[in-house]
Amino acid sequence: MENKRSLKDFGLITLKGLGMGAADVVPGVSGGTIAFITGIYQELLATISSVDLNALKKLKSEGIASFWKHINGNFLVALFLGIGISIASLAKLISYLMEHKAIALWSFFFGLVTASIFYVGKQVKNWNLNTIISFVLGTGFAFWVTILPPMGHSDASWFMFVSGMIAICAMILPGISGSFILLILGSYQTVITSIKELQITTLGIFAAGCFVGLMAFSRVLKWMFEKHESVTIATLAGFLLGSLNKIWPWKINVEELYTHSDGKIDYLQSNVLPSNVEGEPLLIQAIIFALIGFALIFGMEIAANKMKKTV
Repeated sequence: MENKRSLKDFGLITLKGLGMGAADVVPGVSGGTIAFITGIYQELLATISSVDLNALKKLKSEGIASFWKHINGNFLVALFLGIGISIASLAKLISYLMEHKAIALWSFFFGLVTASIFYVGKQVKNWNLNTIISFVLGTGFAFWVTILPPMGHSDASWFMFVSGMIAICAMILPGISGSFILLILGSYQTVITSIKELQITTLGIFAAGCFVGLMAFSRVLKWMFEKHESVTIATLAGFLLGSLNKIWPWKINVEELYTHSDGKIDYLQSNVLPSNVEGEPLLIQAIIFALIGFALIFGMEIAANKMKKTV
C-alpha cells in the first residue's frame, strides 16, 4: 500500500497529524475534518482497514517487513506521532483559550469549518439529485446530533464499550466530534475520570469499543468511497454544515450538567446572537479570527497544489 516517500513527505504527514490532534482537543471539532482537507482522509481509511487477518497472515508467513508495508506502518507512525505531540503540547493551550478566549477560538474554527464545506463540496464530481439529497440528509443528521440532550450518566461496562464504538466513529467523520458524542451519551465524565485516575479496566473496555468501532466503520466508509464517492463526499460536506450549530462562537449556559473533581462545571449551552453576549470589540475580533480560519483552508489548498501530490 505504501508509496515511496522521503523524510520530508513523512514530516508533512506529521504536520497534518498535529492539525488533527489540535482539532480533537476541541469539543465540537473533528480530527476527521482536518484529515479530509489535508488530503489524507481516504488513505487513513484504507490504512485502518488494512489491519486485518491478511495482515496477521503476512506477519506469520512473510515477516515484519511485509506486515509493516501491508498496514502502511510508516504513514501510521508519522501521523500518530503528530497527533500525540499535538494533544500533549496543545491540550493546555487549547483549554486556556477555551476558558479565556472562547469566542476568538470558536470563531477561528467556525471560519475553518465554513471554508471546509466549500472545499469538500468542490470534491463532488457530479452534483445531481442524489448528491443534493445526500448533502441535505448529512446536514440534517449532524444538526440533529448537535441538539440532542445529554443522556443520564452511566459507567456500566457494556455501555462504556458501546460508547467507545460510537465515539470513535464520530472522530473519523468530518464535522462530528467524538468528545461531543461522549457528552451526549453521558460517558464523557467517566472517560475523563478514568484517564485522570488511570482506571485501567474502564479504559481497556472503552479502548476495546473504540478498536471494534474503528475497524468496522472504516471499512464501511472505505466501501462508500469506492462505490459511491460523490454521494459520500456530499454527505460529509453536509455533516460539516450541520456541525456549525455546535461551534457557533456565541453561547450562554442554560443547564448545569456535572461538576468535575477539580470543581470545574460543564454546562449545556445554547446559541445566541453576538449582541447578547459581548460588545463590538469582541465582535470585530471574532470576525478577524473567523476570516483567518477561512483563509487558512484555501491557503492550504494553494500550498498543496504547488507541492502537487508530494504526499
